[in-house]
Amino acid sequence: MNSLQNALFEKETVFIEDGESKEEIFKSVAKQLLGKGLVTEDFLDNLLEREENYPTGIDLSVINPNLPSIAIPHTESGFVKTRRIIPIKLIKSVEFKNMIQPDQKVEASFLFMILNDSPNEQANMLADIMDFLNQTDLEELKSFFELNEEKEIYKFLATKF
Repeated sequence: MNSLQNALFEKETVFIEDGESKEEIFKSVAKQLLGKGLVTEDFLDNLLEREENYPTGIDLSVINPNLPSIAIPHTESGFVKTRRIIPIKLIKSVEFKNMIQPDQKVEASFLFMILNDSPNEQANMLADIMDFLNQTDLEELKSFFELNEEKEIYKFLATKF
């Protein structure tokens, strides 16, 4: 367990959201992050614009058909004030454009939102998330995506990421 990686997650920034669209979920989470002083006033607008231009949906069924699709939304470092990964469990899956094939859509049910105030670290954080997905035991990963409590999601990531 690497203390730097553990610092990427905080109990108070694990969310369970029941929005009907990515825009609704982004608004809810951005409002909470702004209230905690973790992002700037322009964070939401930039997040929405970036997601439209650079989609972040990932179809995990290529790793295993039993895994849900996810998204890894993020924005430029100038709109955030910390370095953290925000896990967001979605009660209802929502549509995201596929990162690899933007003309295709995925129904994401979990988001790993990257907050990164260092422009040089974005790719590293994305790679860390992909490593976590690829290296975590499949049964454990399936169980993780079924968790429905913020504290359980945090505990899993704090010990396994």
